[in-house]
Amino acid sequence: MADHYLTKESILDTAEQVLRRFGPEKTSVVDVARALNVSHGTIYRHFPSKASLREAVAERWLHTISLPLEVVFKQDCSASERLRLWLKTLIHIKHTLVQEDPELFTMYTTLVEESVDVVNAHIGELIGQIIPIIEEGITNQEFKSTDPAATASGIFMATARFHHPAHAKEWTSPTINQEFNIVWNLIHSGIVK
Repeated sequence: MADHYLTKESILDTAEQVLRRFGPEKTSVVDVARALNVSHGTIYRHFPSKASLREAVAERWLHTISLPLEVVFKQDCSASERLRLWLKTLIHIKHTLVQEDPELFTMYTTLVEESVDVVNAHIGELIGQIIPIIEEGITNQEFKSTDPAATASGIFMATARFHHPAHAKEWTSPTINQEFNIVWNLIHSGIVK
């Protein structure tokens, strides 16, 4: 591939393929450059370090998780229903990713674990999606008047077992949906008027 046709997106596409082939531990910038038929210096013009390339791959993957959640805001339903739908959608996305390709999920999880700033930004984005739902529920007098940011953060943390990758092995439990319903009922009873 000629240098002038090389974009960040094409580098990320190739990096994902190379990471998938060799794994995060064994993949180097040279491997990505070789797959693109360019020098590793060309890659460094777009990404200043191996870490920044890996972070960009992790960030792009996390965006594939957060983007579909925005659809929940277009649903015509109560704040309680929207909040539950948002949580169920997040859980469904994560569970589907691990079921469809557990090796790829593990690879991305490894990359994400190395990218603390990217993870914190992703969590902030997800909690930021919950806040307007809480605010709507307070405005509609459906939820108790509380601090929306603290409530959103608490809900996110309380449901971590169902969406945090550290718990992925538990997601195949035949009782996982019932367990979510127990947690949801507790959350819901704590926020509704």
